[in-house]
Amino acid sequence: MTSPRLPPHAVRRRVLLGSLALTAVSMLTFRWPVRASAAQANTVQIENFKFSPAALTVKAGTRVTWTNRDDEPHTVTSSSTPRAFASGALDTGRSFAFTFDTPGTYPYFCALHPHMTGVVVVK
Repeated sequence: MTSPRLPPHAVRRRVLLGSLALTAVSMLTFRWPVRASAAQANTVQIENFKFSPAALTVKAGTRVTWTNRDDEPHTVTSSSTPRAFASGALDTGRSFAFTFDTPGTYPYFCALHPHMTGVVVVK
């Protein structure tokens, strides 16, 4: 028994479609290098029960975003009185942002885990 032969254009089409599919899958799994942008520079990650970076220096008018990457809820709570900012509990994957308009030093902590501390210095 012989197998049916495909016409040449059908073979080319299958090869082309297979190549395109392979390229698409490769692009989905490849991580392109990313330069640190201003947005990334003004981001604090909450992970392993710490703020990273623990100290951040920014210009007045800068918006800083904290993102909880931990498996536990955390807060971002200003240590000043009255409180300059307070996020409330942030579950995993949630973020909180605050714009620092006035120069100064802004220490903060996690109200649920007070050993977690950080500081934003605004120039």
